[in-house]
Amino acid sequence: MTEIEWWEYDNADEMAGEVAGDVGFIIESAIDTRGNCVIALPGGKTPLPIYEKLAEKKIDWKRVTIVPTDDRLVPMGDERSNVTIIGKQFIPLGARVIPITSEAAEDYKAAGRAADARLQDVHWPLDLCLLGVGADGHTASIFPGPDLEEALTGPKERRALGVMPDPLPPEAPVPRVTLSLEAIKSAKALMIAVSGAKKREVLEAAIAEGVSSPYPIGRVLAEAELPVDIHWSA
Repeated sequence: MTEIEWWEYDNADEMAGEVAGDVGFIIESAIDTRGNCVIALPGGKTPLPIYEKLAEKKIDWKRVTIVPTDDRLVPMGDERSNVTIIGKQFIPLGARVIPITSEAAEDYKAAGRAADARLQDVHWPLDLCLLGVGADGHTASIFPGPDLEEALTGPKERRALGVMPDPLPPEAPVPRVTLSLEAIKSAKALMIAVSGAKKREVLEAAIAEGVSSPYPIGRVLAEAELPVDIHWSA
């Protein structure tokens, strides 16, 4: 069973400070060891305070490569684009931010293959994968739908793929590109940051259900081979 440690905070600001500290330590350790660092970061609203506090740290950002854990098939610059959100925060600091998709592609499978090819040139495994979790139990863009099993059990060499959530989330009813389970679980460090009672309830249920969980995050955590830190704020 995956070793999971919960870290609880009174509010999102307190959590942001602690998570940013942990992420900064991982980045600096990788730079000290190897000379560079590669991390995957999620989009959404929850991690934004984390990114703001992380950006304040005195890190040699030119040695840091960041990829989104997932993205929507929308043009760069679109408010729904995860790479746009991440890039605005870290590119001015000197970090290399690699999009896994950058356009409203009609063929989401082809977009996934293109993302996978792009990530073959990135140092692997990731030094850190920071995940969010949706109220429906998805993580990255590993959603229920026709591509769920491929995302969870596809070839080990596949790092990214295109997915079509079913149902499509109303706030962003578009297909996605996501890191695969294999790419996520191979990371040297795996962290989750979530807020709110509903997401905690989903996470606790998913962990208890393990490999039989209907929630994608339950399947991901059941397959993780390293300890996972879950940071949660009210």
